[in-house]
Amino acid sequence: MVEEKKKCGLYMRVSTEDQVREGFSLPEQKERLEAYCKFKGYEIIDYYQDAGISAKTGNYRPEFERLKEDIKSKKINTIISLKLDRFTRSIYDWEELITFLDENDAYIDCVNDDINTTTANGKMISRLLVSVSQNEIERTSERTKIGLAGAIKQGHIPHIAPLGYKHENKTLVIDYSTKDVVVRIFDLYYNGYSYQKISTLFNEEKVLGKNNWRDSTIQNILQNEIYKGDFVHGKRTKTPTYYENVVEPIISKEMWEDCQVQKKKNSRSFQRTLTYLYLQKLKCPKCNRILGGKATTKKNGTPYFYYYCNDCKISVKANAIKKFCDENNINDKIILTDDAGLCIDKLNGEPGVYSARYAGENASQVQILEKVLRKMNQYQSKEERTCTFVCVLTAILLDGETIVARGECKGTVAKTPGKLGGLTYVPIFIPEGFDKPLSDLDEKTYETTHNHRDLAVKKLLQEFGKRNIE
Repeated sequence: MVEEKKKCGLYMRVSTEDQVREGFSLPEQKERLEAYCKFKGYEIIDYYQDAGISAKTGNYRPEFERLKEDIKSKKINTIISLKLDRFTRSIYDWEELITFLDENDAYIDCVNDDINTTTANGKMISRLLVSVSQNEIERTSERTKIGLAGAIKQGHIPHIAPLGYKHENKTLVIDYSTKDVVVRIFDLYYNGYSYQKISTLFNEEKVLGKNNWRDSTIQNILQNEIYKGDFVHGKRTKTPTYYENVVEPIISKEMWEDCQVQKKKNSRSFQRTLTYLYLQKLKCPKCNRILGGKATTKKNGTPYFYYYCNDCKISVKANAIKKFCDENNINDKIILTDDAGLCIDKLNGEPGVYSARYAGENASQVQILEKVLRKMNQYQSKEERTCTFVCVLTAILLDGETIVARGECKGTVAKTPGKLGGLTYVPIFIPEGFDKPLSDLDEKTYETTHNHRDLAVKKLLQEFGKRNIE
């Protein structure tokens, strides 16, 4: 067999880790490979250099791919490299490369490893050497993971510090200059604000001097486990690792979990699988915009549907509309609105029925209740804390006539709020005959006691009956 002339391509690769560990820079590799070819009498056809690229499976190495194309075109027939691990540290990738070389009548010559891929023994030795390199990589990966886990448990979070935190001595600690912004985001969301509404509010207020708050920013903050003290490493991988209690929390775990539940409720509220019978048919009497649809689910799993104007804070209970429209066959003939509020005798009827902005624009439920209780602080006896929970239903006929029906429930103002959520003033309204707020009553008692809206519906139906609306 006539020995074929060696037309060589010099392949050099270095990653940052390789250079630090072994000192094999690209110029050093080139110098040694040229000296080797001169000693062997090989002809150097071209140079191929992949700088700063690991040999990890899946990494694209442009110069290595160019080298393979030159082998296919018979420009070169021999690859000269310093070590086998310049090509790969994976047995699988090495077998693919051996097959490729066999198919194209080419082979590899390594300066530091006495490898000859033209023989079976040479291929076997190359496989053993690659196996050792692969084992080294896997053991290094294991040690890195163990070290990383220990560091995370000590509060050394390998990420940019999120809003509300900062790095001190490589440890993630609370940044008290921005902590309150995070707390406010969770409070607003818990009290019914959407991502969009929170971002719009922050842009209007220029919170932290910024006017580029986005929905996605608010969403990412609300979903980040770090705010309850936990951390998820590799969240976007198939096998994320969850670490509990690794940093000081800004939000309680209970609040964080409640906001995740709120997110699911919000998502259900806008699913088009829910049947909103009067969607696109109802308008707000204040701004004349089409009312949107939303839904909540009680503990027993029963869904309750509402129509609402997000700007004017007006909502309409769907079952009240359906009952009225079905009985009177007027599904396309009304615009119906629903307002409810607390009228306190000692406060001359404040906060009142139309009290969405009682504590200021975009005030939360907590802020509204705090304002009411501050004003009532001077009145301690039950007789001084009397109030009326009022519902006002307004029906606007398509001919322009307006019908107003009012339903009332008597009670007193609680000194401390009950369970938050639901209608704004429910946590501080104690119905007649009870000793605790409406929000703390069981569901059945709540439904039968909280009847100011039902009374308003009955009166409205009576008014329509008088007009023989068909």
